[in-house]
Amino acid sequence: MCFRKWKRGLTMSEKKYHFETLQVHAGQTVDETGARAVPIYQTTSYVFKDAKQAADRFSLKEPGNIYTRLTNPTTEVVDKRVAALEHGTAGITLATGSAAITAAILNIAQEGDEIVSASTIYGGTYDLFAVTLPKLGIKTRFVDPDNPANFEKQINEHTKALYVESIGNPGINLVDFKAIAKIAHKHGILFIVDNTFGTPYLVKPLDLGADVVVHSATKFIGGHGTTMGGVIVENGKFDYKASGRYPGFTTPNSQYDGLVFADLAPAALTTKVRAETARDLGATISPFNSFLLQGLESLSLRVERHVANTRKIVKFLNDHPKVAWINYPELADSPYKPLANEYFPHGVGSIFTLGLKGGEEAGKELISNLKLFSLLANVADAKSLIIHPASTPHAQLSPEELKAAGVTPDLIRVSVGIENADDLIADLDQALAKI
Repeated sequence: MCFRKWKRGLTMSEKKYHFETLQVHAGQTVDETGARAVPIYQTTSYVFKDAKQAADRFSLKEPGNIYTRLTNPTTEVVDKRVAALEHGTAGITLATGSAAITAAILNIAQEGDEIVSASTIYGGTYDLFAVTLPKLGIKTRFVDPDNPANFEKQINEHTKALYVESIGNPGINLVDFKAIAKIAHKHGILFIVDNTFGTPYLVKPLDLGADVVVHSATKFIGGHGTTMGGVIVENGKFDYKASGRYPGFTTPNSQYDGLVFADLAPAALTTKVRAETARDLGATISPFNSFLLQGLESLSLRVERHVANTRKIVKFLNDHPKVAWINYPELADSPYKPLANEYFPHGVGSIFTLGLKGGEEAGKELISNLKLFSLLANVADAKSLIIHPASTPHAQLSPEELKAAGVTPDLIRVSVGIENADDLIADLDQALAKI
């Protein structure tokens, strides 16, 4: 269980390689077999050389593997590679994006604690915050993220995190990272950003004031709709002792011979996830799935194509007489255009929403008429996808919650793939012609 070695940081990031190089090489050291591709270490557990080594690893006195629920050499490459791409100091890969979000929150909050979250978040995360965490005594205060001051109004002595998505799902709204980070740090609170839609190629929240990023690696990182995974990455700078809000980081841990997790900076948060949350909840990614996530080696190439296709399609739809509105932050009339210009130098991704002049029924008819766009509950696939969120991922939300999340009855979410853009436009054109 390689805990203490995380204190050293990431050698690839220290060398200041460019993104394209890091996504191919970061985190991997060629092993004794000479394998160029990242090997699959398909094992549950690891042999100790003697009883002392076993005891020292369990007490976190010696780095090394114990059990794949905690660490695995294949998964470790993903941990380090995503951390390098995000300009973080340490990371941990878990079974799903939901597992990563859950672990990040449970790592810092317990009964009686609170978080303040943007209301414009993925429906599954909303359910976690609004339904499941309250059963554990953790309350979420939801706010409109368009005004950063809304976060500060909800902060109290119980607040443990401010939480946003870099690009809201499905509202495709942007947030002012620097402003929210300033508020969080004024009060000694962690600022957590779900960067699934943004990807580390398009935006790096850790460079803009965030303390932690989470990902559903199921999306752009995997990129092909084959593999579930989630990642937590920290920036290693948060001062838990000065904050005074996180006794779990500053109180000697009796299970680990008085270890103080705050002393393990710049890997305090992810080490605590490994040593407690992952240990006890077991939301482990399999080594084979970690191997498949090496699809992130082509992340920048795919995202560039995703963005280029999206820009062409948005222009086509924006000029179409049957389209009532489009929400994409790069559009000149978008209220998020200034934030797009400031924080997203390579574009704002490949996911957007629209409504047709015929309303909800016309939108559903559009979906039924398409041939290249698949109707399914995923995004950021190499293939183009489409869905009606109000009746699918956000179906559990009340009308009031849907409104707060920016999900209207007519809203259709489109995730543009890497197919030829002209073919996708032709498909949309023929589908619209039938409405």
